[in-house]
Amino acid sequence: MIGWLKKEISHKLEHFKISNLKETMKEHGLALVIIIVGWEIIEDVVFPIIFIWLGNNVHPSFYAGAPASIILCFHWLAIPVLWWCWMRISGKKKQIKPCGSCEE
Repeated sequence: MIGWLKKEISHKLEHFKISNLKETMKEHGLALVIIIVGWEIIEDVVFPIIFIWLGNNVHPSFYAGAPASIILCFHWLAIPVLWWCWMRISGKKKQIKPCGSCEE
């Protein structure tokens, strides 16, 4: 369990490495970097706050969602969906490939 948790946290932090962000920006532009960083902030900050608020105001079982939203990784789904929306809005046509460890 501890090994899995360390793997998930290190995988999340890989997306914030400067070399990874520079490579993504060079290949796809600033829009994808903003989408990736924005989603990670939403996933790791906004969702836990929402779950804590729900735990305080709706039902205490929502407290379980706060650590789960930090540990679980949904960028494999959210980033392509947000990128697709951006491509539709901007009118461009460019595909992205998931990172090697996200293809699981």
